[in-house]
Amino acid sequence: MILKRRQFLKAGSLASASLLLPNFLKALSSSSALESRHKVLVIVQLSGGNDGLNTIIPTRNDIYFRERQTIAINDALRLTDEAGIHPALPFFKTLFDRGELAVLNNVGYPDPNKSHFRSMDIWHSASRSDEYLDSGWIGRYLDQVCYDCDHPTQALEVNDMLSLALKGRQQKAFAFKDPKKLYQTSREAYFKKLYQEHQHQHEDETVAYLYQTLGETLNNADYIFEQSKARKTAATYPDSVLGKDLKTVSSLIKSDINTQVYYLQIGSFDTHINQNQRQESLFRTINDAVEAFVEDLKKNGLFRHVMLMTFSEFGRRVAQNASNGTDHGTANQLFFLSGGLKKQGLLNDLPDLTQLNEGDLQYTEDFRKVYATLLKSWLNADSDKILGWKNGIYDFI
Repeated sequence: MILKRRQFLKAGSLASASLLLPNFLKALSSSSALESRHKVLVIVQLSGGNDGLNTIIPTRNDIYFRERQTIAINDALRLTDEAGIHPALPFFKTLFDRGELAVLNNVGYPDPNKSHFRSMDIWHSASRSDEYLDSGWIGRYLDQVCYDCDHPTQALEVNDMLSLALKGRQQKAFAFKDPKKLYQTSREAYFKKLYQEHQHQHEDETVAYLYQTLGETLNNADYIFEQSKARKTAATYPDSVLGKDLKTVSSLIKSDINTQVYYLQIGSFDTHINQNQRQESLFRTINDAVEAFVEDLKKNGLFRHVMLMTFSEFGRRVAQNASNGTDHGTANQLFFLSGGLKKQGLLNDLPDLTQLNEGDLQYTEDFRKVYATLLKSWLNADSDKILGWKNGIYDFI
């Protein structure tokens, strides 16, 4: 029986879906399961370019209020005498007060690029702005720690597509979204019959790989689904996409899978028009989802082993535009949430609004130093080999 194009595409859709989930949940029962003392890094990408100045607000800076007469945040929640946090992030204020939040300001890189796609590639690959790499920093971490693994389950992305950040030179992470849907699809008799008829018939490497993946899905979907149900957290999470994604991550952390890096996204923060309404809505979603996640981990004694980091591909310009929004900028802040921080609070000075570069903030902290710190001090990896970074690390973890 010759495989027809329509059959190939249908099988391909299931096989592609199976790449999202099947093999990594095998690790739930493996001897290499993650022990509680191992560190977990959860990365939340704020896609679109979040406005950092309206996130951590310089509450006593006259330049800020002068340049943002209609979008300045006047009711920020106090962090210090000079800084406040957006009122839609009250749980982050709580974390700050509890010593479970660190904020690094003015993070960027030399010769910044204001294109969403290019700047995100730079952040994903940890490249210079004039350098083009086809592998990501987490992917190269996988290359190092999983050079002899059958399946690189040390990093997972909760998404339908795998980001460049998680693609290595030899290894790639898994992307997944819905284990139940995968299970239901795998029960269709059509796919079982198709696999039985074609599993040994294809010399083409791509087609053969497709059927190998399809077979693994059919053979493991029942187990995957049962494990995903058995390991679900009992905590209540918001019904938002981010809430559901963090609930999935929490369940997997509790399941002792060997995963050490989880990658999630929320957006869009590209607020050229009516910024305040959009940013407030996204912040409330983040606040509520992160609160459920952190409290869930704390109740299970896991928060000291988990680090949640947020980042965005760039910040926004200091002055607002004519549409009550802001345009693409440069430097921004990063958040670090954990019960295992060595230093907390604001780790460095707020942006200097008197020293701008053609209306943009100037970076003082290189994002690759942040990556080097996370790799070396949190994940116990060789940051020099992964990044080629030799300019030191931070001491907040």
